[in-house]
Amino acid sequence: MATKQDTEQLLERQTVKPPPLYQVALLNDDYTPMEFVVAVIQEYFNKDLETATQIMLSVHRHGKGVCGVFSKDIACTKVEFVLTHARKAGHPLQCVMEEV
Repeated sequence: MATKQDTEQLLERQTVKPPPLYQVALLNDDYTPMEFVVAVIQEYFNKDLETATQIMLSVHRHGKGVCGVFSKDIACTKVEFVLTHARKAGHPLQCVMEEV
């Protein structure tokens, strides 16, 4: 049977790294309306109008705007939701996730 000291030593050796985080970003294109991008950011990333507008302007001016940082599963789900919504609306908006 393991002693208390053995258990403590085992716990000290087993350090668990936190899971990696992923940033979800929108990429610029010449066709998707700015208003649509703002609406997507508000709907899928729960940003207020001012913050969503700032992110949209980053997409427009710098080619990419980060909408948030999430765990892998949540980031993947948000990317899929945004891409599906954009395609249904007929826009080529790109949404990607990158490890932080």
